[in-house]
Amino acid sequence: MKLTDVIRRPLITEKTTIQREDGQTIVFEVAAGATKVEVRQAIEALLGPKVASVRTSLVHGKVKRQGRFSGRRPDWKKAYVRLRAGEKVPEFLEGA
Repeated sequence: MKLTDVIRRPLITEKTTIQREDGQTIVFEVAAGATKVEVRQAIEALLGPKVASVRTSLVHGKVKRQGRFSGRRPDWKKAYVRLRAGEKVPEFLEGA
């Protein structure tokens, strides 16, 4: 898997914004088949800061209805990336 395929997008929610304000944790949506090692390598290669730890979580898709038709959103994976002491969040993620 290529490094650019591992990281899909940063997650910007209230919970992740609070974690990012501490300056240590960034949350990303990652590829479903990505491992912790691949996520670590992708972050260090593409964004620059050194990674202390990676925690991953599977998010199950919800069942949604539109009138009488029902469907299901896809499952996806997110990664909580903790930076090493002294490393800072990349500039483009600070204002988001």
